[in-house]
Amino acid sequence: MSAASTEVVGRVVRLHRYPVKSMGGERLEAVWITPRGVEGDRAGALVDRATGRVVSAKRPRTWGAVFGLSASFAGENGDGPIVVRFEGGETVSSADRRRLEARLSTLLDRDVAFATESPEGATCEYHWPDMDGLVQDGRTYRDEITSWELPTGEFFDSSSLHVLTTASLEHLRALVPGSDFHPDRFRPNIIIEPAAGARGFVENAWVGRALHIGDARMQVTKPCLRCVMVTLPQGKLPKDPRVLRAAFDHNEGNVGVKCEVAGAGTVRVGDEVCLA
Repeated sequence: MSAASTEVVGRVVRLHRYPVKSMGGERLEAVWITPRGVEGDRAGALVDRATGRVVSAKRPRTWGAVFGLSASFAGENGDGPIVVRFEGGETVSSADRRRLEARLSTLLDRDVAFATESPEGATCEYHWPDMDGLVQDGRTYRDEITSWELPTGEFFDSSSLHVLTTASLEHLRALVPGSDFHPDRFRPNIIIEPAAGARGFVENAWVGRALHIGDARMQVTKPCLRCVMVTLPQGKLPKDPRVLRAAFDHNEGNVGVKCEVAGAGTVRVGDEVCLA
């Protein structure tokens, strides 16, 4: 593709991978983008043995404690077993699966398995909080539990890559100065600092176009509709329903965009981001 058909729209400032669904993850300097997203992203998940459902902190009254955990790979290059870190600093490796499952089951007071592949027909549940105006696909939800089916073999809810700009976060901070719109609330894979002068929800305009970052290419498919997870406490971030309220009040519930991989390759912090 010729240089005339692309424009530089920013640069990468942070990269993240989340080895276990609904747990905190790793901040990295470089990632390998595979056809299914960041290598090692959502490589594992917990499964409720009683129901067969995949555990998600999107149902926080049942699984909120999972959000207080973090996961990383033992190997520097995203290989080896996954190490789960519990609050207080205890770590347990997936290489000792029986011990890990026992420790997690005790924490959650539910019998859970550690899985590395989503079975066919696997589902998750999502709690819509008791908040006015939460609308999806034309229907208003309020204090309800809904469910959705995961792609076979994967633990992504839908798209395999999530991209967010610092401009969106800065815009939300200006709109709701009493809340902390820390990027960790939104669990992006790639955070982009837009070109000088770009303000607001700039990535909204990227939907339907392609991003070229480092050696990788990705198609921007849709805005990223936010859920109850952005309101949950994690680390030093407090519970804050206003974070989700702001997304719905000012951007139809969206913060960031979802992407599908169009070309595999390495992405590094500092890489230019080109829009085609």
